[in-house]
This record gives sequence, structure tokens and C-alpha cells, in this order.
Amino acid sequence: MEENNVKTGKFALQFGAIAGLVGIIFGVMLFSMDMHYERSFAVQAIQFTILAVFAVIGIVQFKKANGSYLTLGQALKIGAGVGLISAVIGIIYFLVLSNVIEPDYMEKATEIARVQTFEENPKMTQEQWDQGVEFQNKFFPILLGIGIIFSALFGLVVGLITGLITKKDKPAY
Repeated sequence: MEENNVKTGKFALQFGAIAGLVGIIFGVMLFSMDMHYERSFAVQAIQFTILAVFAVIGIVQFKKANGSYLTLGQALKIGAGVGLISAVIGIIYFLVLSNVIEPDYMEKATEIARVQTFEENPKMTQEQWDQGVEFQNKFFPILLGIGIIFSALFGLVVGLITGLITKKDKPAY
């Protein structure tokens, strides 16, 4: 009997790349509508839904390619991998957007945040604001890394839920 040797990494890479590209299309759509500064719940929910959908599709496609067998570990690997790959692609798009397409993106985003923060916190001083901005600028690369970790963890949770629902172990014989 021939051993079916399907690799989880292939599916994580493929569907993570697709999720990343769909995320970029969504980002370009926001940019074209001048909504790319929007950080509302709806925008973030759509971004996480894109990730979740492609993690689930990747897990289901892996199961089909693996003779209808899927372990929980395989589902976890694919889910986390899809999250990781799509986050890296999303960060690359963000860096291109904020450094090439719209070089003053960070200044505009900071100004929008400043106005909103002072409206919500009228007792905040300019000095407190400046300290916060300085702190954020200093740790920006770390924040990008945290975003990658968070996306991978979200993919892991999606993989856990999908794996628990769809797992089917190979018979022992």
C-alpha cells in the first residue's frame, strides 16, 4: 500500500498566501475609498474573517488531499501557518503603503489619532501625547512582531476549532 505523504506546510503556505492577497485587495479597496485610516470594529472583523475563512478552507482541503484523514495537530499547524503567512504578507503591504504609496501615512494616521484621543481624553496634556507617540515610534518594529504573533495565535484558535470539528484519525491497522 502506498503511503499518502501530504505536507501541512504546503497548505499553510498556499492558503496563507491567498488570505494575504485577499487582505491586500481589501486594503486597496479601503485605500481607493479613502478609508485606509479606518480602524473600526467592522474593518477589523472583516480582516479576521478573511483569515479564518482561508484557514478553514486550507484545513478542509488538506483533509481531502490526505484521504479524508486529519489530526488535530495537522489542523493546528495549518491554522497557525495560514495566520503567520497572511500576517507577513499584510505587513509587507502595510510597509509598501506607508513608505512608498503614501509616504506621509504615519503622520496623517498620528494626527487622526491625536484628534480622536484629545476628544476622548480632554484632560490629556500635549506632553503626555508626545511621550506616547515617542514610545510608539520606538517600539513600532516590536508592535509589528506582536501583530504577526497575534495573527498566528488567531489562526491556531481557528485551527483548533476546525480540527476538533473535522478531525478523523487513520485506523490503527
